[in-house]
Amino acid sequence: MKVAVLDINGKDTGRKVELSKEVFGIEPNNHAIYLDVKQYLANQRQGTHKAKERADITGSTRKIKKQKGTGTARAGSIKSPIFRGGGRIFGPRPRSYSFKLNKNLKHLARKSALSIQAKENNLMIIEDFTFESPKTKNFTDVLKALELGSKKSLFVLTESNNNVYLSSRNLKSSKVVNNSGLNTYSILNAGKVVISESSLEEINNKLSK
Repeated sequence: MKVAVLDINGKDTGRKVELSKEVFGIEPNNHAIYLDVKQYLANQRQGTHKAKERADITGSTRKIKKQKGTGTARAGSIKSPIFRGGGRIFGPRPRSYSFKLNKNLKHLARKSALSIQAKENNLMIIEDFTFESPKTKNFTDVLKALELGSKKSLFVLTESNNNVYLSSRNLKSSKVVNNSGLNTYSILNAGKVVISESSLEEINNKLSK
């Protein structure tokens, strides 16, 4: 499958690149996608939630009434969960939500996501570019030229380009990542995936193994 290479002005450069069938033309594995997205979202959770349980409450441990003869239930402490201001029963504790996935499964998930976007014609290949200085206007001009506007877009570059990244940081609908930061969730969450020429070569080499 060949795709035309565009420049940052949205014009055809006359060159075409080959999209590897092993990366952009496979049958998507939905379960692999589910697991990889689940892991990504789980890793975003801080896991710092904490509620005070009975042992964490500050208060007297004096028995608040006699054991028998009151006509009500027995009560040993004001910190009991059944009283207002008492501790919570089985409250949340700090924990990590992350879990491990095999590298081959993660590669399969990313290839599946790229294949879905390729099948739906949501992939664009542009020549490598950079900015002399970080300016949001420079990046918005590129978006307009590529007819992306306010659409959700993901730009994949070979290496971290600080000027391009800083130029896009104020735009909620656009995200710039390098190859190492590419993940299944970002690919599927984007309306258009824009990949630079050199980045495409690295993706083909890495995921086709």
